[in-house]
Amino acid sequence: MTDVLRAHAEQQHADELAALAAADDRPRPPNWKLSPWAVATYVLGGEAPDGTPITPKYLGARRLVEVAIATLATDRALLLLGVPGTAKTWLSEHLAAAISGDSTQLVQGTSGTAEEAIRYGWNYARLLAEGPSPKALVASPVLRAMETGGIARIEELTRIPSDVQDALITILSEKTLPIPELDSEVQALAGFNVIATANDRDRGVNDLSAALKRRFNVVVLPLPDDAESEVEIVRLRVEQLGRSLQLPAGAENIDEIRRVVTVFRELRDGVTTDGRTKIKSPSGTLSTAEAISVMTNGIALATHFGDGVVRADDVAAGLHGAVVKDPVQDRIVWQEYLETVVRERKPWSDLYRACRELV
Repeated sequence: MTDVLRAHAEQQHADELAALAAADDRPRPPNWKLSPWAVATYVLGGEAPDGTPITPKYLGARRLVEVAIATLATDRALLLLGVPGTAKTWLSEHLAAAISGDSTQLVQGTSGTAEEAIRYGWNYARLLAEGPSPKALVASPVLRAMETGGIARIEELTRIPSDVQDALITILSEKTLPIPELDSEVQALAGFNVIATANDRDRGVNDLSAALKRRFNVVVLPLPDDAESEVEIVRLRVEQLGRSLQLPAGAENIDEIRRVVTVFRELRDGVTTDGRTKIKSPSGTLSTAEAISVMTNGIALATHFGDGVVRADDVAAGLHGAVVKDPVQDRIVWQEYLETVVRERKPWSDLYRACRELV
């Protein structure tokens, strides 16, 4: 997998999954590769019984992860809800990898997602030549997960048109997908379930029907509670991305990470960390994922156009791009923050100068 930019979770962490499975003697739901306890260890980090270190994939409340895993062991589907950048997709991928060993049964929700993406489609050349037959049927990721007893993932569920969303109702309630053209049906094997994600800022786009909502157990993923937790999340992900992109991501970058996280949190909260100065918030979410992106871009700049050490000049452009989504209103917010907060912090004089040059 050396030439692959980003391997799937079950490929990246195959050694960890194998170590957990080898010593996992706890009860497993049907067709699960690991017990719920081992899945939680894989997601949250720890150590396998043979001493293999298990890296944390999600840094957050353990109880939220336990509730998500327990839901998937029942007949209810799981909906991960939160603002952009709260690791909904990341968590769904790792849950699917640990439970079914396959995180690739994925439906990407958009306004153009058709019912065939959730149910099934047809190879029309074969359909015209032979008529309806099992060989002419093109299975969706959900159908393939039903046939194997695996986990299907649906990204951005609320972006899918409502009439297409409702194709899930029979699948989730009856665990069956009728195929009237073949006068048959597919019954899900034990272990089948669905993990969906939704952005809570998309409320009102394509709200879930009451019938569909009842089929999901909702777990809300929050933004990190405190700055140090967010710094640690950014540090871990930047190091992982740095390895895959062959960029150095040493401990010397921690000060810049902490500074980027502080800027994001203050603008998000509308108040400085000391609580003394109220500030305006921009239109964007300024999520942890965006902080990771700012730092990764900064490391790339420092590596290819500097001495490898990330400095204010390397993160300034990323900060400006992350904050100023609306070129009018957000630009005003950013300028006020620079003048009233960043300028007054003497250790941040380099960041002030670098950001002012861009503004």
